Amino acid sequence: MTVSSTQELLLSRIRDVPDYPKPGVVFKDITPLLADPQAFQALTGALAELCVRSGATKIVGLEARGFILAAPVAVTAQLGFIPVRKAGKLPGATLSQAYDLEYGSAEIEVHAEDLLPGDRVMVIDDVLATGGTAEASLELIRRAGAEVAGVAVLMELGFLGGRARLEPALGGAPLEALITL
Repeated sequence: MTVSSTQELLLSRIRDVPDYPKPGVVFKDITPLLADPQAFQALTGALAELCVRSGATKIVGLEARGFILAAPVAVTAQLGFIPVRKAGKLPGATLSQAYDLEYGSAEIEVHAEDLLPGDRVMVIDDVLATGGTAEASLELIRRAGAEVAGVAVLMELGFLGGRARLEPALGGAPLEALITL
């Protein structure tokens, strides 16, 4: 499957939901894509290829939809999968990172022992919007002593400026979006 045919397939399975979660927002619903085995397999394969090409040794998935994408990508690429969760969801010793949201702040965590010096970590999520969660995950990866291999997302909402926010934190690592809207 070519890059353009993969993009067309993926786009055809993403549903726009107007006025969700609030008036004026058009939510990009990926559940029809996940329900279509051909589209889900194409997505998994494309993301796994990016991970292998980057030399990743582990994959981080961002809660919650990032888990849905990152776990099958890790299996396909034969790499370890590490969940980055909202604060208070992981047992045991964790590293945490606070970050700012549009209205307030949030915190994410990873198990401290899951990322090691020498690991090259690819971050996977469904959407790059403002970039806050991805930026915080990059900080967590580096604090654990691992290296950032890159960030890969199904879609980038370019009008929200996430790429510009993330560029300094990437430190030259690639940011790959299969679809840019």
